[in-house]
Amino acid sequence: MNSGRICRSLSTLFLSTALAVSASAASAPKMAEKEDPNAPVSYFKKIRPILQAQCQGCHQPAKSKGGYVMTDFAKLLAGGEECTKDKKQAVVAKDPAKSFLIEQITPDGGKAEMPPKKAPLPDTDIQLIRRWISEGAIDDTPPNARQRFDLDHPPIYQRPPVITSLAFSPDGTLLAVAGFHEVLLWKADGSELVARLIGLSERIQSVRFSPDGKRLAAVGGRPAQMGEVQIWDVEKRKLTLSAAIGFDTVYGVSWSPDGKVVAFGCPDNSMRAINAETGKQVLQANSHSDWVLGTVFTHKGDQLVSVGRDMSAKLTEVESQRFIDNISSITPGALRGGLQSVARHPERDEFLVGGADGVPQAYRLVRKVQRRIGDNALCIRKWPAMEGRIYAVQFAPDGKSFAATSSLDGTGTVNFYNYDFDTEMPADILAIENKAGRTEEEKKKEEDHFTSNVKLLASVPFNAGVYALSYQPDGKAVAVAGEDGKVRMISAADAKVLKEFVPVPIGAGPLTTQTVKLDSK
Repeated sequence: MNSGRICRSLSTLFLSTALAVSASAASAPKMAEKEDPNAPVSYFKKIRPILQAQCQGCHQPAKSKGGYVMTDFAKLLAGGEECTKDKKQAVVAKDPAKSFLIEQITPDGGKAEMPPKKAPLPDTDIQLIRRWISEGAIDDTPPNARQRFDLDHPPIYQRPPVITSLAFSPDGTLLAVAGFHEVLLWKADGSELVARLIGLSERIQSVRFSPDGKRLAAVGGRPAQMGEVQIWDVEKRKLTLSAAIGFDTVYGVSWSPDGKVVAFGCPDNSMRAINAETGKQVLQANSHSDWVLGTVFTHKGDQLVSVGRDMSAKLTEVESQRFIDNISSITPGALRGGLQSVARHPERDEFLVGGADGVPQAYRLVRKVQRRIGDNALCIRKWPAMEGRIYAVQFAPDGKSFAATSSLDGTGTVNFYNYDFDTEMPADILAIENKAGRTEEEKKKEEDHFTSNVKLLASVPFNAGVYALSYQPDGKAVAVAGEDGKVRMISAADAKVLKEFVPVPIGAGPLTTQTVKLDSK
């Protein structure tokens, strides 16, 4: 299957509730197949996952440590610079004793050369690799699962791909765009494509620049095969870290304020965080009961807010990895569907969330009243529902307004809302929240407060779902993108579309902008 056909498939299959839900996920689980212990060891099913989790982060086209690439089967067998120098081969079919790979992964005195700075592979994994080599080191990878893309062989698009994430650099000079197997770096005005950061993950679900703008985090993966966190050196256009995470795509990346840690959500219902330099996991929180799709740190970086398909926003302490509180109400009906996106106010620990019910909501973290099961006391405001599911929310840099994007039945909307009111809870509402029982009149007064002083400032409709947005650091414009693969720049002052462009080269053409006719209808 060529990459154009893949991109066409992605346009129809790429997004659903979690941007990656297949029909099979809803079907009844199949009975586990019995494995024949005497059957030949499968490279694709048994050996590849070991190498993927333990080795490929440092041995791939974007980061070939020691000149050794383990994502290409022929190069996996041949070995790297050390093999060339010593006239050895990493894998010698049917001869583990002569295979340099076995020498490197076999511990001596409790330590092994590979993987470096990590515990040696379990003996069961080493024996499995040894047995696979003894049986002939056969590559049984399906044709459509073979790694095909790197800087010398970039994806070739026959049509624009679905765009799931955008991010402006903090200095406002670059715009990162999620593509297929890559992140595309554009000049912020959309005038020039300056770099293509091509990695292992076919799906890039979320991109974010570090607070100082020197690094870019991208998370995604290959559905049902791997999740991955990539950290790129922006100036050098070099991959500095590739961390394999589980066996499915990951979502919603965010940076700690000090730039030392990145957090993300996983389809195993966990929120995780890793050291951005070493890839070492520093947090795993399991308080969600469904996929975690968005994360964001508090201003101090000591707590994390996460949102997921379980219709909840949760607060976790980073150092202790302890669940602190449900931020959103868990009362049935308070939220009518999963949450897709979360954003932090630029000055205060107040957070926007949006998801399946289309209602943007803002929450605080610090409780003003006694905790009661099912209450919604942390809610600050609710805005009128958008049509369809909200996929992205973000505050304007001055914190006085925000934007949200949505999608429904092949159409999309970008809405601008106000956030210029007093967010403190009034005394009369505080008194109602402190009561164990409330009258219908008090419930109405409470609900009226949650929807008071909210305004829809502008709405921009499109003939395609809109899944991503990012404010320019100066707040003058918003970049949005989604289903039709076009990036649009919208003026924050009057909501007019300033520019549209296709961020990928179509066909085998040069890396230049391909501007399209404006059409915001």
